[in-house]
Amino acid sequence: MTNSIINASLAQLSQMLASKQVSSVELTQAFLTRIQQHNPTINAYIALDNEKTLAQAQAADARIAAGDAEALTGIPFAQKDIFCAKGWKTTCGSKMLANFVAPYDAHVISQFDAVGAVNLGKTNMDEFAMGSSNETSYFGGVKNPWDFDRVPGGSSGGSAAAVAARLCAAATGTDTGGSIRQPASLCGFTGLKPTYGLVSRYGMIAFASSLDQAGPMAKSAEDCALMMNVMAGFDARDSTSLDRPKEDYTRGLSAVTGSQPLKGLRVGLPKEYFATGLDAGVSKVVQDAIAEYRKLGAEMVDISLPNSQLSIPVYYVLAPAEASSNLSRYDGVRYGHRTAEYDDLLDMYMKSRAEGFGAEVKRRILIGTYVLSAGYYDAYYLKAQQIRRLIAQDFTEAFKQCDVIMGPTAPSTAFKAGEKADDPVAMYLQDVYTIATNLAGLPGMSIPAGFSNGLPVGLQIIGNYFDEARMLDVAHAYQQVTDWHQAMPKGIE
Repeated sequence: MTNSIINASLAQLSQMLASKQVSSVELTQAFLTRIQQHNPTINAYIALDNEKTLAQAQAADARIAAGDAEALTGIPFAQKDIFCAKGWKTTCGSKMLANFVAPYDAHVISQFDAVGAVNLGKTNMDEFAMGSSNETSYFGGVKNPWDFDRVPGGSSGGSAAAVAARLCAAATGTDTGGSIRQPASLCGFTGLKPTYGLVSRYGMIAFASSLDQAGPMAKSAEDCALMMNVMAGFDARDSTSLDRPKEDYTRGLSAVTGSQPLKGLRVGLPKEYFATGLDAGVSKVVQDAIAEYRKLGAEMVDISLPNSQLSIPVYYVLAPAEASSNLSRYDGVRYGHRTAEYDDLLDMYMKSRAEGFGAEVKRRILIGTYVLSAGYYDAYYLKAQQIRRLIAQDFTEAFKQCDVIMGPTAPSTAFKAGEKADDPVAMYLQDVYTIATNLAGLPGMSIPAGFSNGLPVGLQIIGNYFDEARMLDVAHAYQQVTDWHQAMPKGIE
């Protein structure tokens, strides 16, 4: 029974709860038991409160019994520790917030609460979402369930490991430069970064405000669609939230019928995504997935994104600039870490920030402060904003020729812990295929496409603005004829 629960899709779990095959308390307890068993090794969760979690499950059972259940009522989710959750410790993976208990709920948390979902706990992450390996967390690195010597990707590494190891039914994450999609590729599950502004950032601790976007992390495209139905929607408390009608993201999902269900779909293949720097094993898996899409009837179109090669330098000017501004609030006065001994106010600021922030966060604050300083603003920050516009225009031109864009999610499979820790540039290059969509504000997702040397490989699908439903349909069609998304790491059954 336990295996059928932990491997079930969200729709299957919803049906099991509705038909009384299992209660929310039983379902939740099954995941809590797995967390107790495997989390000491994997380190996916950094905040657990079984009493709160089981109370939510009991409330969900009462709601189901009263006939007031929705699709995700009673289903246990993991929440990335970047989202404020009332009464829960919310640390953002940093010593700076190690003892901060959120006094309110982020919009994403309140949306899940409103439908009666269960919060299993808060997941580990790179400090303030700055990292591609989940090695910068104050609470220690997260291990990849496929190989404990390797990283799960980042910054949503805790959520990624929890989904892959079946320590939750699904999880939330955030994506600033690939932090949902890259871990999805490295851990072998489906992750979606929505169009910027589609999911409210209210109560989500800010890294780079013009890039951050919350999204679902789950086993399949269908699961992500069900989560998007809950997460997406206008929120007046967030000035970047888009006021548009609610959508049903499951509307296009159906069983594959006919020999070519995707006939007429034009898939763009950017030549820049298949050039030097892409691991040969990853390239083969991606090409095999593209061949499968050809069998499904999709037409391949060669396209170019000429400015995509500038994505990383542009991102690492703009994101640190915004981070240096957003993180200036952590001064040891109102909340956050305060040093024990200091001489005056300035000394308190300096010592509190020096002790509270880790090395990667300090590096980005310094870079961001530098590019925003007098004499350098025009040369760096303004120029980066101009190139950002060119990158967005490349996508606009590309979507005149195709409906979706496909390519690799990450240039390699999961690398070993510590392998890139001393080389920030090598670490930054992990996001070479994902950053451009954040700069343009476009939706993107990663789906499992196979394995290279026993490690998962993701296929990236990029859509036009607000085209999440089509992307999910395209991903779902592939997952109807393949079973890569059902693979589970060995040794953690």
